[in-house]
Amino acid sequence: MTTFPCAPTALIAEDEPLLAAHLRQELGRLWPELQVVAQVGDGQAALRQALALRPQVCFLDIRMPGLSGLEAAEALAEDWPDGGGAFPLLVFVTAYDQYAVQAFERQAVDYLLKPVAVPRLADCVQRLKTRLALGAPSAQASPAAAAPATPASGAEELARAVEQLRALASSLALPGTAATSTPSAPPAPPVRLEVIQAQVGHTVHLVPIDEVIYFEAADKYVRVVTAEREHLIRTAMRELLPQLDAQRFWQVHRGTVVQVRWIERAVRDEAGRISLSLRGRPEALSVSRLYAHLFKGM
Repeated sequence: MTTFPCAPTALIAEDEPLLAAHLRQELGRLWPELQVVAQVGDGQAALRQALALRPQVCFLDIRMPGLSGLEAAEALAEDWPDGGGAFPLLVFVTAYDQYAVQAFERQAVDYLLKPVAVPRLADCVQRLKTRLALGAPSAQASPAAAAPATPASGAEELARAVEQLRALASSLALPGTAATSTPSAPPAPPVRLEVIQAQVGHTVHLVPIDEVIYFEAADKYVRVVTAEREHLIRTAMRELLPQLDAQRFWQVHRGTVVQVRWIERAVRDEAGRISLSLRGRPEALSVSRLYAHLFKGM
């Protein structure tokens, strides 16, 4: 069983100071022994401090400057050091409505609605205490179902939770606008890209989606790699992902999405890291631990 220090530790990432102060105050009342080792206001700082301090619990606002809470969670899973101890328990703090939160009650992480209600926070605290006592960094949300998890299964559960949260974020209205979906009327599926329009000077190249080997985030652009050439498009990866067929295009890293039919083989080294060899391409693509579960023998 994993052992923890006597005083559990937590990080709070929330860009609204009043909400952060309220959450910290109520945590202090409900969980006096909890030590908040860092309170930050953006996703990059959350990632940096979590890697440096390795708290046992991270409260992540879904929408923050820099990296969102989802992106910070993905980056944390990718960058968490081998031998760095148990991966933190993640609690997302969200402004999305109640039915959306209920849809994820049995995922690997917990959720709090803004403004945070004290009874709901008390339930969350009890769940966190139960998981910490069991030494399960990623278990089912129900305390009765909580059980120690292997690092691989924890990453797989986190990946599923992040994927579903990303789908939720794209299907609901942004803060300040009205939500268009209801529990009885699910949102229409997103329109799938069939052609990439890559502009170079005054010329627009039309690249059929089937010819794309992989996409790679590059600063403010995304590289579109085909067998013939490469293109740059000024589209964020987060905007591109919902338009891709998830059965054909697999995200294998925070900044890399590859078309499955171009993957020749996946090789795991002695440290457990996976790299992909592509058909007709010399480069190898790294697979982060968050997406390693995609490559299992049948």
